[in-house]
Amino acid sequence: MSTPFPFTAVVGQEDLRLALLLNAVSPAVGGVLVRGEKGTAKSTAVRALSALLPAVDVVPGCRFSCAPAAPDPDCPDGPHEPGAGTRRPARMVELPVGASEDRLVGALDIERALAEGVKAFEPGLLAEAHRGILYVDEVNLLHDHLVDLLLDAAAMGASYVEREGVSVRHAARFLLVGTMNPEEGELRPQLLDRFGLTVEVSASREPDQRVEVVRRRLAHDDDPEAFAARWAEEEAAVRTRIVAARELLPSVRLGDGALRQIAATCAAFEVDGMRADIVMARTATALAAWAGRTDVLAEDVRQAALLALPHRRRRNPFDAPGLDEDKLDETLEEFGGPDDDPDPDPGGPGGGDGQPSPDDAPQGGDTAARPEAGESGQPASGAGEQQAVRASQPFRTKVLTVPGLGDGAAGRRSRARTEHGRTTGARRPRGALTKLHLAATVQAAAPHQRARGRSGRGLVVRRDDLRQATREGREGNLVLFVVDASGSMAARRRMAAVKGAVLSLLLDAYQRRDKVGLVTFRGSAADVALPPTSSVDAAAARLESLPTGGRTPLAAGLLKAHDVLRVERLRDPARRALVVVVTDGRATGGAEPVVLAGRAAGLLAAEGVASVVVDCESGPVRLGLAGRLAEELGATAVTLDELRADSITGLVRNVQGTQRTVRRAA
Repeated sequence: MSTPFPFTAVVGQEDLRLALLLNAVSPAVGGVLVRGEKGTAKSTAVRALSALLPAVDVVPGCRFSCAPAAPDPDCPDGPHEPGAGTRRPARMVELPVGASEDRLVGALDIERALAEGVKAFEPGLLAEAHRGILYVDEVNLLHDHLVDLLLDAAAMGASYVEREGVSVRHAARFLLVGTMNPEEGELRPQLLDRFGLTVEVSASREPDQRVEVVRRRLAHDDDPEAFAARWAEEEAAVRTRIVAARELLPSVRLGDGALRQIAATCAAFEVDGMRADIVMARTATALAAWAGRTDVLAEDVRQAALLALPHRRRRNPFDAPGLDEDKLDETLEEFGGPDDDPDPDPGGPGGGDGQPSPDDAPQGGDTAARPEAGESGQPASGAGEQQAVRASQPFRTKVLTVPGLGDGAAGRRSRARTEHGRTTGARRPRGALTKLHLAATVQAAAPHQRARGRSGRGLVVRRDDLRQATREGREGNLVLFVVDASGSMAARRRMAAVKGAVLSLLLDAYQRRDKVGLVTFRGSAADVALPPTSSVDAAAARLESLPTGGRTPLAAGLLKAHDVLRVERLRDPARRALVVVVTDGRATGGAEPVVLAGRAAGLLAAEGVASVVVDCESGPVRLGLAGRLAEELGATAVTLDELRADSITGLVRNVQGTQRTVRRAA
């Protein structure tokens, strides 16, 4: 077994280490979500934490880690009599992003359950993580059905496996720790709220600190055991301090003044629900215990707010997490209670031992909001160019879908064969049986009962009789935006409306679990402003900084979209694409631009690419060029007004009907 990097040897990242240590002191805080760019020691710090956790007592032979003093009465390996147990190190269990449902919750032997009535259950990762850490790297890429299971377990403290009337339940209380790179997409709001604390991390820009990071990493890679031995004393000191803080935690007093500050802070920042208040209270109490105090001070409340509130203030995926620290200080001062200590003891957890202090403000706690339009985008070369303009207010859009039945990743846009959804039929299982079709299984086994010597009431079931249910649900698609940024679109009010429409479609793509890409065309060429990604906020940022001006190389934009789709089909052949062309339909520049645009559109249509043209033409005189482009693409043309959810009916039906007509004509 490899020797992990020592927790105390991690350079910098005080906020990350503090958040993890607070959860080690008080698991009731609710876990940590670590957000940040790649290569910032996120996974290293999390994996190192398990070595600092106190050992746990378990019932000998219990696969579900029951506590000897209070065993779970519903434990599948029980019942257990209270008594002495064995001690083992706390576990850290990693949940792979591509794990199956059975690997997470456990597998029930359906064949034995039907034929013998025996609950033969193989525990999953939730059972292994009970009373330990469940770590999910790249948690934002976790499939929706696994997220649902995690939410259920986190809410109830137990895992339930239900298969055709046969059920197994076991305790599943764990410290949930997730890491993610926001560039790859955001978390669902429900899962985001389940993390007690959040930390933004980034690599240091100080040369000396970067040198020390490299030095320690190389030393560990050369001789892990020797490197760990050099940090053993510091590791032992932190481990002892965690034990002492756990013992002190029940004695910590959370006074009325501190509670008033917590409630006022959550109200001032308009966080949803009451979970933020509870998490802040638990975090402030853990901070006091970590500092060796029995009273919660205003500084603990402030630090708790900086760790517990930033991710709970987001109203949509385009909002950057963070807190206004000036507003936080004003709120704490206004609602300071009589319990506050005007001169708190500075000798708390800082102590010169290299460990994070609750007085340290999070480095990433006040992330700047999206820049004003034009701050980061510079006008490109060419005639008639203008700086970027702000998008208009987003709105709820009509649902655009890809026709037919797909096999892509689970999502919420187009129809697809999935593991979850309504049952549409049955088939023989390929690999492990996951969703039993009971009626089809009985029908397959019934003709063979006499030949198998059935004598009792039970049904004699063989492996060949089992049938897997086939289900239909929804998939996520690749929504590729092809946006006209030429001079004909450059009127400020018009471009603001166009950007608002695309922003609305991006928000819809976020909610439907799509990947998105952005191609823009202007001047003499087209550019891939954003390769296909799950990060819709990255697409929104690129859109907002998009300048306009120059000619309209419509053909170049369509051909660039064709190239992007070709490459993406090689990477992810099961994910179907929906191309959204946002243009007024004009084509200028070069020789025969209209003819070239028609040929490029025909190329996409010939490959059966589902498309929608958002017609941005405005004014009393309209040329209908976008409608003509839609005909060449085999797509539906909709105006900006028609894109709104409350404007027209039957848009999805029209898109699908047009695609079917094109296929028949081809």
